[in-house]
Amino acid sequence: MSATVEKTADEPPKTADERILQTSPLKKLLSRPELGSVVGALAVFVFFAVVADGFLNASSLSTVLYASSTIGIMAVPVALLMIGGEFDLSAGVLVTSSALISSMFSYQMTANTWVGVGVSLLVTLAVGAFNGFMLTRTRLPSFIITLGTFLMLTGLNLGFTKLIDGTVSTKTIGDMEGFPSARAVFASTLSIGGVDFKVTILWWLGLVALASWILLRTRAGNWIFAVGGNQDAARAVGVPVAATKIGLYMGVAFGAWISGQHLLFSFDAVQSGEGVGNELIYIIAAVIGGCLITGGYGSAIGSAVGALLFGMTSKGIVFAEWNPDWFKFFLGAMLLLATLLNAWVKKRAEATA
Repeated sequence: MSATVEKTADEPPKTADERILQTSPLKKLLSRPELGSVVGALAVFVFFAVVADGFLNASSLSTVLYASSTIGIMAVPVALLMIGGEFDLSAGVLVTSSALISSMFSYQMTANTWVGVGVSLLVTLAVGAFNGFMLTRTRLPSFIITLGTFLMLTGLNLGFTKLIDGTVSTKTIGDMEGFPSARAVFASTLSIGGVDFKVTILWWLGLVALASWILLRTRAGNWIFAVGGNQDAARAVGVPVAATKIGLYMGVAFGAWISGQHLLFSFDAVQSGEGVGNELIYIIAAVIGGCLITGGYGSAIGSAVGALLFGMTSKGIVFAEWNPDWFKFFLGAMLLLATLLNAWVKKRAEATA
């Protein structure tokens, strides 16, 4: 018995189970993907508050939020797609396609505008499903698949609009049945404390909340991170890789549908050439918000902060009365700095884990 006691006494002390070790607040903070973008957003906000007269006015902040929301509605699903390890270069043009389908179907069929809205939703989701299906079936890079979709949609937008309406823009549908109620849902203005706010801000915040819940509280969120980190390993443990990626592309399509309806019901007519190049802005907002190009890392909140940075910079330059030609320079600089900072934050998080 004594020998047993001595042997036990000589054993090295056991360490606590890693699963019950508490993480310090600093480690939790460093592990957040949106840390860099939040710091950048605070710096940009203080900067323009100092150099731009009227930047802190309620009406100016409302304008900033509106500009941010028009980007943020698409940046959220694009961020989820990037966390899943893929890109969508057709996202910008798909917004215009969604608006064109809704407008032309309603006008040509002399139907209630809500019928056009419903048809647009189905067709837009089908395009997203097509992107995901082609990606998972062919195993081609998402860059190639969605570049092809981008070119096809660009041609279809222009070709069908000229064929059906005879010009590069759709006919006005402002006097059609259902237009006022659709405008109230997608393009209305809410007055709070005497300040006007666009309803797109509510759509944006709702999408951020929904996406955050999916990523952090559901099995689908675990699948998204797993697929973006290593899809072969994810497939080996039973993750439905194909279904996850198709769902992510359909999520981008859903955001494009919301943005397209806002575009249509804000002006009641659509130019067929709009949207080209906006896909890069959505990707930039997601990257600035903490998403890595390699996938498997990022957050919905970070994409919202990235969109807010975009809105503050684009409108702050105007309020400061600078030459707007400088905007692209600031956008590129923010992208490079955010990418470097995000990589540093991820390394620090891994080192302190």
